[in-house]
Parts: sequence; C-alpha cells; structure tokens
Amino acid sequence: MELLPDFFSWLRLEQTPGVGSGTACKLLAGFGLPEHIFTASFEALCSVVTPKIARALLLPPQEDFLRLSEITQSWAMQPGNYVVTLADTLYPPALLEIPDPPLMLYVKGRPEILRHPGIGVVGSRNATAQGIRNAEQFSEVLSHAGLTISSGLAAGIDAAAHQGALRGIGSTIAVIGTGADIVYPARNRLLAHQIAAEGCIVSEYSLGTPAIASNFPRRNRIISGLTKGVLVVEAAAQSGSLITARMAADQGREVFAIPGSIHSPLAKGCHQLIRQGAKLVESAQDILEELQLSLPQATVVAGSLPIAATADASAGLLTLMGYDPVPLDVLALRADLDVASLTGQLLELELCGQIESLPGGMFRRLH
Repeated sequence: MELLPDFFSWLRLEQTPGVGSGTACKLLAGFGLPEHIFTASFEALCSVVTPKIARALLLPPQEDFLRLSEITQSWAMQPGNYVVTLADTLYPPALLEIPDPPLMLYVKGRPEILRHPGIGVVGSRNATAQGIRNAEQFSEVLSHAGLTISSGLAAGIDAAAHQGALRGIGSTIAVIGTGADIVYPARNRLLAHQIAAEGCIVSEYSLGTPAIASNFPRRNRIISGLTKGVLVVEAAAQSGSLITARMAADQGREVFAIPGSIHSPLAKGCHQLIRQGAKLVESAQDILEELQLSLPQATVVAGSLPIAATADASAGLLTLMGYDPVPLDVLALRADLDVASLTGQLLELELCGQIESLPGGMFRRLH
C-alpha cells in the first residue's frame, strides 16, 4: 500500500522515541511541517532538542513503524475513521489552547463535534446509585442545552454521563486511554459502538495501544481541554477525577462539583474541590447559568424529576432516614417498627429507586 507522505511524516514524528507532545510542538515551531524536521541536519535539530532525540529523528524508519503505518492508513480509509493531525482543519481549536496538545488524534465517529462547545463529566468508577443517576440526569440536561459531554468511557460515572448525553442533542465524546481500535473496559463495548455512531471516540494513542495505567491520567487533559468546564459528580479523596479537575483549572476551564454526605468517601473529593474554589452545583441549571446558557423551554427531560413516594408511610420513612447512610437497627428505632416490617418497606423503596442498600446493613436515601 502506498503511504501518503504527509501522513507518514506526522506518524513518524509521533512514534519517534523521546518525542512527546511538548517536544513535537517545539520541533514544529522550529522547522514547520514534520517532513522538514526529517530533512534537517543533526546540528539544526540539536538547536531545538537533545542530541539523543536528534539522532532518533535521523534514523531511517524501522520495520515495526512501516507495519504500523500501513495498519493506520488502512484503518483511516474505513468509513467513520479519521486521523487528525495538529495542522488539520478538523483539529479542535479548544485543544490548541492547552500547553501540550496531542500531535495526532485518532477519531472514530463524527469528528465535527470535537469543535462543539462542551462540558466534561467525570467521577468514580465505583459510583453509588445516586451518583449514576446524577451523572445521567446532569448530562442529559446539559446535552439538551446543546453542550457536548466529554468523558472517559470508564465504568461508573463516565459510562452514565455518556448514556445521559446520548439522549440529548449535544451528543458525547469518549476520550480513551487505549488505541481507537480497542474498547476498554470490554463491558462498555455496546456503549462504545453507540458513541461511535452518534458521537465520537477519540484517542491520542496509536492503534493497538493496550490499556496501560499511566495513559489514563494523561488522556484527562484532553477531556478537560475539549470543554468549557468539568463537572465532578463523585470522587474519593485520591480519585483520578481530581486530576482532570486540576488540569481543567490549569487550562482556564471552570470546575464544578456536586456535594454529598460528609460520611460518604465518594463525596470527599468533591468537597475538597469546593474548598479549593470549585463551584458547588445542585442542578444542571446552576452550570448553564454560570456558562450563560439556557435550556430550550420546550424541552422536557425524561426522568429529571424525582419519583414520588409510593405511600404516605414510605414518605415518612424517607424523612426519618435523612440523607446520610443509616443502619437498619437505628432506622427501626426511629420508625418504631420491628425489623421484619421495616425490611419489607425498605425493599419496596429500593425497588422503586428511592433508596439503596450499602455494605454493612446500611441504607441511604437517593432523592
């Protein structure tokens, strides 16, 4: 297969050992397009990069690289697949504003939505039922307002954000930490196919790149860089979502956080962000007002209102629960009920989505 010279040079620059996005940007600033870099002298290259990197740039392409070039060009020729370079008109302008924009983007789906205004929605992989519900509902409302939701296709909050966004007009972008030809985690395969059909999947990593732990924090700068701001739904104190929030702040984006119970480990990260200046939000409308956007008045978002209690007794039990996790025996004392009767009512409330059971015999109200 004949390789296009410009495509070949961009991929060669990306694959040169020691050349990250920052070094690549210095080389491009010094020499122009990648093909000019590879025709420069050793001395000229050393004026921009170290001698070690200069020698790597002057080495002839190796067999592994030639094979990757053919695989990548073949992939890019398939409908719905795109390789977007830093000089491409399809490259999202928002990413040009960040300090280390990716040299190349591998896009599966609709590349035009990379240019649309968006919001990042991130959070814990081990989310609570309420966290999942919040991620879906916030993302759906924000998508109905015309914002594209960016997240990372991980389990938990990310997947919920994508699913909610797909129900609105703004659609969604999944920024992944593997090659664009790999779905990780595998459980999100059907969701990934839907995103590729209605939104897009984006990766800065070459095809075939497996799930490597260090790649996921790095891709977070793309999630935040594509957006006007980032919403953290649930996050533990050491959550990777806090990395995304920090990157958003460093990039001049807004940071939003949903508060939670002081007893919940998954609220500690959000509370930390709020103490550091993130905007506390209780509804998607709070975000829209901050961004000076509005939801079309004719829009009705399904599922955006809490479900009413099924009976007065159940409503009273919800009131007694409060909003913090409560042990079964404590709730029995508050309600003056025997455990058997109370368990029946709790099961009814759980089935209709009003509460969730937690480890250790604890229960928590969801609305």
